[in-house]
Amino acid sequence: MKVDTIDLFTPSGERLAADHDRMPWDVYPRPTLRRDSYLCLNGWWDFAVTADGDTFPAAYEKQIRVPYCPESLLSGVHEVLPKGSYLFYHRTFSVPDGFQKDRVILHIGAVDQVATVWINGVDVGGHVGGYSPLWLDITDHLQDENEIVVRVEDYLDRAQLPYGKQKYKRGGMWYTPVSGIWQTVWLESVPAEYVRSLEVTTDDSGATIHTHGVTDGTVSVTTPDGVLECALRNGVARVDLPSPRLWCPEDPYLYEYTVKTAEDEVKSYFAIRNLDIQIVNGIPRMCLNGKPVFFHAVLDQGYWSDGLFTPPLPTCYAWDVEKMQTLGFNTLRKHIKIEAEQFYYDCDRLGMLVWQDMVNNGRYSFLRDTALPTIGMKKLCDKYLHPDNATRAAFEMGMRQTVTQLKKHPCIVGWTIFNEGWGQFDSQRMYELLKELDDTRFVDTASGWFKGADSDVVSEHVYFKPFRYKTADKPVFLSEFGGYSYKPEGHVFNEKETYGYRLFEDAATYMNAVEALYRKEIIPAVSQGLCGAVYTQLSDVENETNGLYSYDRRVCKVDEVRMRAIAEELKGEL
Repeated sequence: MKVDTIDLFTPSGERLAADHDRMPWDVYPRPTLRRDSYLCLNGWWDFAVTADGDTFPAAYEKQIRVPYCPESLLSGVHEVLPKGSYLFYHRTFSVPDGFQKDRVILHIGAVDQVATVWINGVDVGGHVGGYSPLWLDITDHLQDENEIVVRVEDYLDRAQLPYGKQKYKRGGMWYTPVSGIWQTVWLESVPAEYVRSLEVTTDDSGATIHTHGVTDGTVSVTTPDGVLECALRNGVARVDLPSPRLWCPEDPYLYEYTVKTAEDEVKSYFAIRNLDIQIVNGIPRMCLNGKPVFFHAVLDQGYWSDGLFTPPLPTCYAWDVEKMQTLGFNTLRKHIKIEAEQFYYDCDRLGMLVWQDMVNNGRYSFLRDTALPTIGMKKLCDKYLHPDNATRAAFEMGMRQTVTQLKKHPCIVGWTIFNEGWGQFDSQRMYELLKELDDTRFVDTASGWFKGADSDVVSEHVYFKPFRYKTADKPVFLSEFGGYSYKPEGHVFNEKETYGYRLFEDAATYMNAVEALYRKEIIPAVSQGLCGAVYTQLSDVENETNGLYSYDRRVCKVDEVRMRAIAEELKGEL
């Protein structure tokens, strides 16, 4: 690592680092499809980095703590690996007596970017994509004692595979790259015929549950009035709720349910809530359950000082959510990253709304994508941008995976396709494709600039000038603003370099400026028609010191009482 940086541990990470033998992330990793079968394979693995991916390493010189990427402090490696490297993970495991029902499935929550898996020397399959899960049936290759090897190639190919904020030469708004396994590795055992996935569609009177992999059985739904039993026939069960309890931030009620077949049993949940756009007092408003809601939001990059992509403990997600709720926020914009399912479950159960970004790919141009739009040149036809077919196909694949993976979560109220032109192409077609995949949520097609395609909102980014509301025929969404920087002493990743949009030397001046920004520009705009505002950002990330919390999550830079007062005034302006 560069000598100008300081190792920062979060409180949770400090406790984990001090306990060498603690099993990290030993919680059931799939809250929306829970089965009574789970064997965690996290912890210390043998690790090697080579330039030759065709040959297993002769020796494993290091150990790595899974599921933390090798670039992170918590991994025990803490190195940015050379371009073109192959990462080899190795360990042994045995399946406990009574664990195996019929088939055994290996899961890796996420591995960046291209993975191949061997069980006892047999290539059992692989996966492409750094943000979506890998799962493989390894039953036929199991022995009493088993050896697993995972080979990972991470090209950080900025032209094709989605990469988000990763960059080898980090700095400013670009961060340390993440390679290899960064979510939980685990086994489950399933019967021959088992529930592979669940899909729920809801309406004003109930829910329809679709099961994949099984056809017949029963569905039991727990309601405030008792348990409803429904028949599962041909893979479909209909649940009628006489008086549905609607999910919202103030009452995030989840309907728990169980699917039971002759051989399998799984548990999950759904929520009843609806989103639409209505004209309220002559103004187009985004509504939740028929009522206008102001998306009082904060940008959430999902980085931790010690785990990078992976929080030290699963509880860290809820910690972030609850701290933002304490400050009065009701929404997170999950920025150009897909999290482990635990994050979305915590938002579901705690009542935090989420705008979910797609992860960008394609080559970034500072002149085209940042400099010229910042001075007002925000019009650009994108139909023929990033014309490489492989680049476009990779983005489409990532978007399909993201929607399929996450649309089950009621907390997600909106999708962002492109951010500030990064990798943007043929946005009209991408809007239409996303609406085919999911027409139940709001879509921000081009967050910031390069508009022209259909979008459900008028999306603006304003940093270097005062925000002025302009009347539009769609809801106006200030999807980024603020970015004020203050560096609390002793809690800064890089003392020499600073990235932010206005710099403040002390906490009092910083808080006064944040409050003035809301009172002068945001609160007055709500009654005029502003429907949401996303403050940049939840926490510092490396050189970018514009967080409401420090990068190590130890310092809250703003006054909680004053921030909650701002939130109450925003609600009062609707």
